[in-house]
Amino acid sequence: MVLVFLKGFGVGAGLIIAIGAQNAFVLSQGIKREFWIIIPLICSVCDAILITAGVSGMGQLVSENPRFSQYAAWGGATFLFWYGAMALRSVFKSTVLDESQVATATFKTAILTTLALTLLNPHVYIDTVLLMGSIASQFMGDEKMLFAAGAILASFIWFFLLSFGGSLLKPLFQKPISWKLLDGFVCVTMWSIASSLIL
Repeated sequence: MVLVFLKGFGVGAGLIIAIGAQNAFVLSQGIKREFWIIIPLICSVCDAILITAGVSGMGQLVSENPRFSQYAAWGGATFLFWYGAMALRSVFKSTVLDESQVATATFKTAILTTLALTLLNPHVYIDTVLLMGSIASQFMGDEKMLFAAGAILASFIWFFLLSFGGSLLKPLFQKPISWKLLDGFVCVTMWSIASSLIL
């Protein structure tokens, strides 16, 4: 039973730990110390719901509906192109991390952006619902839930490490060049993923 849990943890970690739009956003917000607890929590809870759905058999239902994947791809690409453009615009501003400055995003904006980056990306459904669901199909009964629990734990650990790790980089981001590099990285990441979605 422990091996099933560890397998779920390993597979979950392997799918989640990759440079992507969601991870780049969590990291940048962690560095800014803006909503750096609620954002990883939303990402983790969404993963938990999708993983549970996939393991419970929803993966097969999604795979039989190609229109869902097509609409999600175009919606996600549109949002990622827009977000990348905002990051590119920030490259040309002189930004430093100032304790006295107010948050650059409202609570509502942070929540909506996190949900959009999470739920408008078809890769999320492929990883959590389809792949996790198909791998979990080799297990029966309680083992499926143990597999899912391992993957869900990996998600929680990763997103909170990413957010809290970003906050540790705060001294580095006292320099404007650091923000320019980060925003440039975010822009390239967002546009690369958006291009892959529509191509």
